Amino acid sequence: MKSYNRRSFLKTAAAATAGTFILPYCSTGRIGALKNGKLNIAMIGCGNIASMAFEGCADENIVALCDVDSNMLFQYADEYPQIKKAKTFSDFRVMLDEMEDEIDAVCINTPDHTHFTATIACMERGIHVFTQKPLTHNIWQARTLRKAMHKYNVITNMGNQGHTYGGIRRLREWYEADVFGQITEVHSWIGGPNWDGNYFNMPESFPPPVDPIPEGLDYDLWLGPNQKIPFNKNYHPKRWRGFHPFGTGQFGDWFCHVADAPIWLLDLYEPVTIEAEEVTGGNEYIVPSSVRVRYEFEARGTKKPCKFYWHNGPNPIPDIKEEWGLTSDLPSDGSIFKGEKNIVTTNNRSDDPHLMDLDAMRELNKLKIPEKYPRVEGGPVAEFVRAVKGDGPMPGSNFDYAAPMTEVMLLGIIAVNHGGKIEWDSKNMKITNRPELNVYLKEPVREGWEYGLDLWK
Repeated sequence: MKSYNRRSFLKTAAAATAGTFILPYCSTGRIGALKNGKLNIAMIGCGNIASMAFEGCADENIVALCDVDSNMLFQYADEYPQIKKAKTFSDFRVMLDEMEDEIDAVCINTPDHTHFTATIACMERGIHVFTQKPLTHNIWQARTLRKAMHKYNVITNMGNQGHTYGGIRRLREWYEADVFGQITEVHSWIGGPNWDGNYFNMPESFPPPVDPIPEGLDYDLWLGPNQKIPFNKNYHPKRWRGFHPFGTGQFGDWFCHVADAPIWLLDLYEPVTIEAEEVTGGNEYIVPSSVRVRYEFEARGTKKPCKFYWHNGPNPIPDIKEEWGLTSDLPSDGSIFKGEKNIVTTNNRSDDPHLMDLDAMRELNKLKIPEKYPRVEGGPVAEFVRAVKGDGPMPGSNFDYAAPMTEVMLLGIIAVNHGGKIEWDSKNMKITNRPELNVYLKEPVREGWEYGLDLWK
């Protein structure tokens, strides 16, 4: 089959899917297009977290590998020997220029600061995209990717495993069956960051000392849209997330997992105030070691106003046991929802929901609440592949959901980095009480890395 025909079929599929948004932020419509053969998939970023993408695409054609570090290109070749036949690149822009008509979909597994540029460069060409979490590094980028999904009629998904699990769907079914009543307060928490040298490592001094660039790494391409910053050994590989220019710390790394259930269940997309109540550690270079952030949401339809708290650090469990009248301890990480009828918890992947009242849980287990939300087979990459091929609905973490969720997290990051409370006008995308902070909604980019500006005209 010629490349032109492949792409035409897949674009038709995406256009069909784009018209099937039945539920807010969660499409349930099917697409109908390429149902025979395998997809041609490219990887942008081939090390570490890319293992999830390789596993989910194991039955497809991996036609191109792109990584700014040549040492990473074949990290998973032993598990997936078929990738040895793929063309290799260091610059995704060159890959797309040379192979645009041969690529159906791309999995983007890069550090956070290059998610946006790699993702939108594919979308502009009508290529379907799976992008790791968090979706973007700033709010303007998140809104732009959401615009791009509809402009270019492409299938999208963010790498959020828990959103494909049965537990989050069961939780929503319970909620819609009025098991909890109105929920007016939620806490989500996770331990870390753990400065042990695995995902986070503390530099010897500040500013971080300049180190030799490792052989095989094109550091200029690794920086991508960022301003030029001298290389430090703690940036690469995989320890970049503790540094402000590249990542969003433990907050950004885990928010989409732990807070997925609160966001999706309660439509917590547009906070009116965000306040950093506690921040420990951190400086202009690195993220804090612990944070507590309070979000306030006005009424949403029939849902009452809600307070949502995010906690991370060495002792993140919220001190609410006595206040809420709880008789058992909270889990080491997860979320807890204060309902008028029942209190419920989920784990750090928004899965495994349980009522805190064991008697109430036993009674709930006797009920036969219908499975209203279809269960997902496999993880988010498999979900994405099925959607592109026309064998499944638009993924649950498509950018109509992932972008607003990412925005909520990024507002918290701004509050943490600058202290105090911010008041947010979501409709106009403005911080109203401290306008000097609006500069952080969109970061400057280097020449040659500008994307998405036309979508705002």
